[in-house]
Amino acid sequence: MYYYCHLNSTLASPTPLAGFVSTPPPTEGRLFVAVHGDSVLGRGSFRVTHPGQLADPHSLRVLDASRLPRPEPDGPVAAALKRGHLTAVNVDRPGWRSALTPPVPGKKRVNVLAIGDVGSTLLTGLKLLGGDVISSIGICDLSEQITARWEFELGQIALPWDYNAMPEVEVITPDRLFDCDVFVFVASKGIPPVDSGIKDVRMYQFENNAKIVAHYAKMARKANFRGLWCAVSDPVDPLAKVAYLESNRDEDGNWDGKGLLPEQVQGYGLGVMNARAAYYAKRDERFASFLTEGRTFGPHGTGLTVANSIADYDEDLSRELTELTLTANLKMREIGFKPYVAPALSSGALSILLTLRGQWHCGSVFLDGIYMGVKNRYTPYGVETELLDHIPDPLFAHIAAAAKHLKEIL
Repeated sequence: MYYYCHLNSTLASPTPLAGFVSTPPPTEGRLFVAVHGDSVLGRGSFRVTHPGQLADPHSLRVLDASRLPRPEPDGPVAAALKRGHLTAVNVDRPGWRSALTPPVPGKKRVNVLAIGDVGSTLLTGLKLLGGDVISSIGICDLSEQITARWEFELGQIALPWDYNAMPEVEVITPDRLFDCDVFVFVASKGIPPVDSGIKDVRMYQFENNAKIVAHYAKMARKANFRGLWCAVSDPVDPLAKVAYLESNRDEDGNWDGKGLLPEQVQGYGLGVMNARAAYYAKRDERFASFLTEGRTFGPHGTGLTVANSIADYDEDLSRELTELTLTANLKMREIGFKPYVAPALSSGALSILLTLRGQWHCGSVFLDGIYMGVKNRYTPYGVETELLDHIPDPLFAHIAAAAKHLKEIL
């Protein structure tokens, strides 16, 4: 293993790298390890929790220890892995050196685009619960009347005698959207009415919403945005990929890798699916194992898989629970309402706050060339996806099928 110093960080590589200054192996602190992969569809950087993730860094197998190779890392790499301070960096991706810059600690500025039903509910959640990690919130919408209303309303929510406990909300213009640490995309062309008869509402929205995402992704590129892009609008997972891809194209549409890093984007749609599964698990004893042993994988919609249990996986129970979870939004429409409150809070506000706190949550991160919904957390050492000891073969097949489905969309 070769060791180099760059930007006050130590980079290890199994092969020599040109243009770097050699340095002794570190005995403490963070260590980066160079890995190789596709410059577009490979992961950018991530926290390493198993040595096999260095040999197989980009596939879905990083979720399952039993499917990973077991190489023997050298002493300094093994020590950093044991400390939890090991980060893999894809050196074949343009702009990979920026991943060596450590994140800035402290509260974050959050800007929210579009304050409709979902946006206003999400915004309220961030305001009420985000005082520990959010410094302030900017809101932007096509309607100045709407932003004026929510600035006024939320400005009047405060704890008595502790008036700075919650983040302040201010109206911002579009040119300030990326003057922040976290950008929350909630814009949408519109949700079909309850009586429209459209069953797959999420994919109905894709074409129009993708155009909106592309516009703002180019704005993020122009602003050299280095914060977190939170994709909340439907369909969440394909739109997260649109944001990543479109931000990395020049004015002629050519890929140049000068936009968002893949790990800068996360899709926020799996949180409500996990919460919906828990809702049914609390009400039917057959699904109770989900509450302590269950997991959700895949997109916010078609391709989702709910596992009743990782330790005692049951295919039939999991299929039934998955179907209940997938159709919960239709149940709300049958009652006569648009299903937006739970998604705005479970997938949106709560999951974003867990992200900022570095805690485990459900969201879509870049894996296998798509944004895949998994249990993950953001750490000072990169995005960490949960590593399970063994994912049962039928469940892993469902996860792979979901990835295939997402690749076919985009």
